[in-house]
Amino acid sequence: MGIVDRMVPDGLWALFQDVAPEAPTCPQGGGRRRCDDRAVLAAIVFVATSGCAWRQLPPVFGASWQTVHRRFTDWSAARVWAKLHRALLDRLGADGEVDWSRCAIDSVSVRAVKGGSLTGPNPTDRGKKGSKIHVICDRNGLPISVGISAANLHDSQALVPLMRGIPPIRSRRGPRRRRPAKLHADKAYDFDHLRNWLRRRQIVPWIARRGKETSGRLGRHRWVIERTLSWLGGCRRLHRRYERKAEHFLGFVGLSCILICYRRIER
Repeated sequence: MGIVDRMVPDGLWALFQDVAPEAPTCPQGGGRRRCDDRAVLAAIVFVATSGCAWRQLPPVFGASWQTVHRRFTDWSAARVWAKLHRALLDRLGADGEVDWSRCAIDSVSVRAVKGGSLTGPNPTDRGKKGSKIHVICDRNGLPISVGISAANLHDSQALVPLMRGIPPIRSRRGPRRRRPAKLHADKAYDFDHLRNWLRRRQIVPWIARRGKETSGRLGRHRWVIERTLSWLGGCRRLHRRYERKAEHFLGFVGLSCILICYRRIER
C-alpha cells in the first residue's frame, strides 16, 4: 500500500468523490495532464497532520506544492470539507453512532502567526493575535458543529451560531435530528438568555454558574469535549494558525473533524 492509499483510504476517497466538484476539462483535449485528485488530497492530509509548510511538501505525492495549495483553495471555496464532514456524520448517524442524549461545547485558542481575518488579541496569550476554534460534540466526542472566531470573542457569543450550525443528521430510525437533549458548558456560557434560548428549543442546559459552582461540577460529562479538542490537536496544522484567510483555517479545522469521524467509521 502506497502513501496515497494510507493517507486517503478507499472509503474516504469514495465519499470525497461524491461531494467534490467535477474536475475542469480542456475543450481542445490538450494542455498539461491534471494531477490526480486523490494524490493531491493525500498531500493536503499530510500538511494537516504533519503541520509542515506548503513549500516543504515531499515530492512523493507527484504534485507541486503550488498545485496542492491551489486545489485546497478551490475545494475550501466550494465548501468540500463541510460537505464531507456532513456526509460522514450522516453515515455515523445511520449506524446509530451519534448519541444525542447530551452534547458539550467549548473552545480552544491558537496563535495567528500571520494575522488575517477573524483574528484578535488573545487575552490568554499576552494580547498576541489569535483565533478560537469552537466545537460542539456529542456524547461520544464526535464533533458535530465547528466554527472559528477572533481570539477576543467571548465564548458565549458562539453558542447560538454553533447550535444553529448543527446539520440535520440521519438517524438509525426516524427523521433526521439536529438538537441534543442536553447541552453541557462551563461558566463562560452562564447567561440567562442562553439558558432561555436552549429551553425554548427543548434543550436542557447544564451550565456551571459563576461564583456558585465550578466547571468541575459537570463531572464525567466534561472530559468528553476536552478529549475532542485534544483529537483536533492531532492535526498539527491547528497548533498555530498560518493562514491569512479564515476559510483556509476553517478548512483545516473541517479536515481534522473529517479524520476524527472517519476513524470512528473504521472502528
